[in-house]
Amino acid sequence: MAIGVYLLALMAVSFLYINYAMYWYWWVIGIVSVVGFFYFTNVYTRSWARLSERSFIRSLFSLALLLRVITVFFLYWFFYQMNGTHFMFAAADSAGYHEVATDFVALLREGSLGRLISENTAQGVSDFGYPFYLSLVYLISGESIIFARLLKAVWSALTCVLVYRIAKRNFGEPVGRMAAIFCMLMPNLIYYCGVHLKETEMTFLLMAFTERADYVIHKERYDVASFVSAILLAISLFFFRTVLGAAAVFSFVFALIFTNQRVASLGRRWLMLIALAVVALYFVGGRIFSEMQGYWEDRETNQQVRIEDRARKGNVLARYASSAVFAPMIFTLPFPTMVETPNQETARLLHGGNVVKNIMSGFVIFAMFAMFLSGLKRGNIFQGEWRDHLLIEAVLIAYLGILAMSAFAHAERFHMPAIPLEMIFAAVGVSRMTTARERQMYTFWCLFMFVVFIGWNWFKMKGRGWT
Repeated sequence: MAIGVYLLALMAVSFLYINYAMYWYWWVIGIVSVVGFFYFTNVYTRSWARLSERSFIRSLFSLALLLRVITVFFLYWFFYQMNGTHFMFAAADSAGYHEVATDFVALLREGSLGRLISENTAQGVSDFGYPFYLSLVYLISGESIIFARLLKAVWSALTCVLVYRIAKRNFGEPVGRMAAIFCMLMPNLIYYCGVHLKETEMTFLLMAFTERADYVIHKERYDVASFVSAILLAISLFFFRTVLGAAAVFSFVFALIFTNQRVASLGRRWLMLIALAVVALYFVGGRIFSEMQGYWEDRETNQQVRIEDRARKGNVLARYASSAVFAPMIFTLPFPTMVETPNQETARLLHGGNVVKNIMSGFVIFAMFAMFLSGLKRGNIFQGEWRDHLLIEAVLIAYLGILAMSAFAHAERFHMPAIPLEMIFAAVGVSRMTTARERQMYTFWCLFMFVVFIGWNWFKMKGRGWT
């Protein structure tokens, strides 16, 4: 159904805007992404169902790594053919990270680590983590771009294994395997291994934090090593994206307070809360806290400025977008670009991955509602199943909530850290959509997405006065 909807939408948009139809190579990449995901998730979910846990993890990691390595080499060649450089289209941030990392390498070779840290964290820490990490990779690889991206493939493949562990612990073996396979084949997760951006490493750190935090909440005994690991991983996120670190810490605190007692005892949770509070107090009044305060105070201004900038640069209808528009669609955004609009090559390259995300978001929404409404069936909404999985729910909703209020709600790149968690809930939704009526809901969702795909590309054309 999903494949058919995508192909029909692709043909319909190309027919309606034939003068702005995408070039053939965007079609090929999109079709491979969408057909590959939906066909092979069905194949591997069935064929790997009877593998032992060890065999499944080995197969999962191996195939995930192979797909990502192939993509790294393909994009390395493709970008050079398209724009004469091995960096992505409009490579402002990615080229900038590369340049800063090479400067860091020079300082490291001089033995100026203290100077490097002090000078580059004076204005904030959120943009320091990735170029510093990249400089260490460059230091051992001779500043090799391809080596850094192949290492991204390893982190991304390990992310699939972490997703399996989280989903299995919360929802059982079948859901765990399905969620991991979804991540293994998710086009957007694969793509970011081939570019010099921080999303792959940041997503891996977020999932590593989530896995360790979820582990200590579910573990019957207090595990100091795992708790400390979760805290350190949460702190590391502040050095990549401040709001992501804040979402992680908030979610951990929220889960420790409100998780159902049948999942974790109250006494053990309070012990961890006290320890977490001590760590949090260290940052209050410090640079990280000041950054968070600045983000919060400037959230509405930043969103309005970005919206006006988009309207000025091309799409006059963009000025009508706001948090009120983005929030109800935050699980589904962004929508796919299927027309040749100027300077949006990356959007066309990723349009197939966005289609996959849009379709799968229907299962995410279904799973969220099902777990929330389960409490009503028990006569008390606070006894619903949602309280058994508070950590992963809180991480996802907190980050997407912040994103909805920001200037980047429709920016595909900023949705990346949430995708593995969304794939977990998508697997839950698929596993529980068992009745004929529920399967009909999926059909309606796909048809709705068909309309949205056409409508979104009409929006892009209309806003530029090209319809």
